[in-house]
Amino acid sequence: MPAPHTDHRLLGYLGRALSLELSAVQMYSTQARLVATWGLDEPARRLRQEAHEEMQHVERIIARMLALGVAPNASQLRPVRLGDDLRSLLQAGFAFEKEVVQLYADAAGHAARIGSHDDRVFFQALFAEEQTHAQELMQWIQELERSHGEAMPQRGLG
Repeated sequence: MPAPHTDHRLLGYLGRALSLELSAVQMYSTQARLVATWGLDEPARRLRQEAHEEMQHVERIIARMLALGVAPNASQLRPVRLGDDLRSLLQAGFAFEKEVVQLYADAAGHAARIGSHDDRVFFQALFAEEQTHAQELMQWIQELERSHGEAMPQRGLG
């Protein structure tokens, strides 16, 4: 049972965050496995690292929920969006990260409005980390475009 003073909207943000972070783990793990089948070992390693970092966010969200007296419950995982080449996979990841960044910005803003310092700090930290992830993905996409131009090899899903 949540503590009586816990804001239900904050709990909603935590639940959505848990669902999105678990979805990110699933997405990056799947993408890593796929690019490994294409023989792209370094991108596979980087995507596995991304999945690991997202799992650390999952653990922090679960810890926060438990501290607030709430049983963690991810409502729905997003379907994994794949692609025919590394760039399309990274673009899907970037679009996903932008959504997560917005969620954390909204959650931190709400926590600030209701005067919940600890929740504001919690969500701001996740916001900053996800913003960094999004920036790194965009840089990776730009590097691919510079090194391969617009005509990147099509790998396919199988």
